[in-house]
Amino acid sequence: MKKLSTTELRRRFTSLHSWELPKQTGALAPAHVWTNRDMDPTPIEDQTWNTLSILAYWATDTINLATWQTASAILAVGLSWREAIPIMVVGNFCVAVALVLNGAIGAKLHVPFSVIATSSFGYYLRYFCIISRAILAMFWLGIQSANGAQCVTIMLRAWAPSYNDIPNQLPESAGITTQGMISYFLFWIIQLPLLLIHPTKLRPLFWVKLTAAPVAAIATMGWCVNKAGGGGDIFALRATVSGPQYTWLWLTCMSSVTGNWSTLAVNIPDFTRYAKSAHGQYVQLPAMPIIFTLCGVLGIVTTSASKVFSGEYLWNPLEIIAIWLDYGSGGRCAAFFAALAWYVAQVGTNITANSISAANDLTVLFPRWINIKRGCMIAAVIAGWVLVPWKILSSAQTFLAFMGGYAVFLGPIAGIIVADYWLIKKRHIDIPSLYNPDGRYRYVGGCNWRAAVAFIVPVAPLLPGLGLSISGSSVVHINEGVTNLYTINWLFGFVTSIVLYTGLSYAVPAKETLLKDTIWDLDGTSIEAHMREDDVGAEKASGIGPTKKAESDAKPL
Repeated sequence: MKKLSTTELRRRFTSLHSWELPKQTGALAPAHVWTNRDMDPTPIEDQTWNTLSILAYWATDTINLATWQTASAILAVGLSWREAIPIMVVGNFCVAVALVLNGAIGAKLHVPFSVIATSSFGYYLRYFCIISRAILAMFWLGIQSANGAQCVTIMLRAWAPSYNDIPNQLPESAGITTQGMISYFLFWIIQLPLLLIHPTKLRPLFWVKLTAAPVAAIATMGWCVNKAGGGGDIFALRATVSGPQYTWLWLTCMSSVTGNWSTLAVNIPDFTRYAKSAHGQYVQLPAMPIIFTLCGVLGIVTTSASKVFSGEYLWNPLEIIAIWLDYGSGGRCAAFFAALAWYVAQVGTNITANSISAANDLTVLFPRWINIKRGCMIAAVIAGWVLVPWKILSSAQTFLAFMGGYAVFLGPIAGIIVADYWLIKKRHIDIPSLYNPDGRYRYVGGCNWRAAVAFIVPVAPLLPGLGLSISGSSVVHINEGVTNLYTINWLFGFVTSIVLYTGLSYAVPAKETLLKDTIWDLDGTSIEAHMREDDVGAEKASGIGPTKKAESDAKPL
C-alpha cells in the first residue's frame, strides 16, 4: 500500500475532490457518467470462482448460528422434527431456484446486481432496489456482529475467567452491559480488516470456515449426545396442531426459511460475477438446500440431547459451549476453540452475505467516491455504530419483525429480474446501455412502468399482514384470508411479479430493449476483457466472436 505524505494527508482532510476515485479508462459508461473498476464488468483475471468456490461460499454462508437455530422456531409453534426437515428442504429449494436464475445473470455478464437491475427497472428506478438492499444489508451486518460478540465473551472467559466479573457501568437504557460492549468492540475491530478482503481473494477464508465451523458443530453435538446417553426426546415428539392450522403453520415456517435468503436471491450476481464459467453456479440448486438442512438437523439433534442434562432445550450452541467453562482448564480450552470457530462462522457470513452486498450497492450509488473496499468500511461503521445493533436486539422486537417481513419487497424484485432476463430479454442484454442513463434501458424517464406495476400489485395485499406482524393483533385487525396470504409472502411476491411483468411486457413491449444477441462492448474491440469463451457460445453460433461484432447486435427485434 502506498504511504501517504503529510501534504497528501492534509489535502485529503481539507479537499473533498482528493477522495475521488480515478475514472477507469475504457469503462462502458458514457464520458459524463462516472464509474469505477468495481462497477464495470469483472475482467477475466478476476473471474476466479470455480464450482468448488461456489460450494464453499454456500457452506460458509449457511453454517452459522442463525441456521443452527432455524428449527427452534418451527418446533416452537407446535410442529415437530418430522415437519422441520421437509420445511427446510422445500423452503430452501424454492429460494435456490431464484438464486440460480439470478446467479446465472452475474455468471454470464459479470456485472453486479445493482447494474443488472437497470435492464428491468430502468436506469433511475433501479435506485429504489439498490437503496432498499443496501439498508437491509447494513442492518443485518450490525445485528450479526452483535450476535457474534457472544463468541468473544466466551473466548475471553475461557482465557481469563475473571472477565465474567467485570462490573457493569452502563445504564439499563444502553441496552448492553460493559462486558458486552467490550466484547462487541473486540468483535468489530478484529472483523474490520477481514471485511476489506476483495471478493476475488475470499477463497482462503471459505476453506478456513468450512473446516472450523463443521468441526465445532459436530463436536458440540457429539458431546451433548454422549453426556445425555442418547439423542433425547425430541425425536419422539409429534406435531400438536392439525387440520387447516397445521397447513398454514407449515407454510408460515417455510416462508420464514425462504425469507432468510430472500436478500441473496436478489443480489447473488454480486458474487457469481466472479465465476470462471457461466455454468458453475448451477451447483447452488442442490447444494444450498442440502447444506442448510444438514446444519439444521445438527441443531435439532444437539438441542434434543441438551434437555436431558440441562432441563431445557438449548437452541443456541454458545449456551452449550458456555457450560464447558465449568469443566476446568480442559473445558475452557475446548470452549475457547469452539467459540473461535463460531466467531469465524459469523464473520464469514457477514463478509459474504452483508458487507460485500452493501459495498456493491454503495459503489453504484456513489461511484465517484466509493469502491468495494471503501464501501465495506463505510458499511462497517454505519452498521456497527450508527445503527446501534445491540439496542435493536435488546428492545426493538417490532423492528426485527419488520426486517423478517422485508421479504415482502424482495420477492417481487427477484421475480422481476428473473422474468426480464429469462422470459423477456431472452438472455440478450446491451451491457454498455446498463451504464447509460440515456441508453435503451431509459424506458420512460428512467423508469420501467411495467416493473413498477409488477412490484406494487403483489406488495399491496401483503402490507396488512406485515403491519400485523409488527404491531400485533391488538393494533392491526385483518381477516384470516389476508393473514394466510402473508404466510407465503416471498413465494407469492416472487411468482406474481413474474406473471405480471411477463404479461405486461408482452402486451406492451419495450421494443428498443429486445435484442437478437448480447452486446458486450461499445465497439467490439475490447470484448476479450469482459467475457470468457464459454460465455459466448450462443454468439459464436450466430457468427459473433471475440473480435467480430454482428450488425444485428445493435438492432432491436
